[in-house]
Amino acid sequence: MSRIGKLPISIPSGVTVTLNNGVVNVKGPKGELSQKVDSSIKVKIEDNHVIFEIDENSPVNYKQKQAFHGLYRALVNNMVVGVSEGYKKELDVNGVGYRVAKEGNKLVMNLGFSHQVIMEEIEGITIEVPGPNKIVIHGCDKQKVGQFAAEVREKRPPEPYKGKGIKYTDEVIRRKAGKTGAKK
Repeated sequence: MSRIGKLPISIPSGVTVTLNNGVVNVKGPKGELSQKVDSSIKVKIEDNHVIFEIDENSPVNYKQKQAFHGLYRALVNNMVVGVSEGYKKELDVNGVGYRVAKEGNKLVMNLGFSHQVIMEEIEGITIEVPGPNKIVIHGCDKQKVGQFAAEVREKRPPEPYKGKGIKYTDEVIRRKAGKTGAKK
């Protein structure tokens, strides 16, 4: 059995979890999310806990069932945390002349190109720009928040020589010595 899958998910107050035809719906103060669960996994909602069990009669092989057991438990747990607390990713913009601003629902970035890079907020995501070199991305869906943050970072990834570019706040950039460090 999966160690992760065996753990029950406690449902915080203000969050409702419902199960309809293999689809788990989670509704809370920050939003509403749903996830289809494979038929080889049984989902039970008992006294403020969501419990996942492997269906022994399913035709799927046992290793696959174990993998699904932990996977769907983790996905539903992320949904419960997302609708109750939410997720956020913080990005830093480093470089001379590099800055960001928010205009309406668009993120406008000056990243050393001859043009501005503009990205629109997607549904379920909110962008904050507390300073000219800081971006904060909020949302209830962990996957959407992470994907959008990765797409923003992709516009100018940090380079190893001077550290210029967009990086996650907690990311450490391994620096390299330049050509002057390679003299004989």
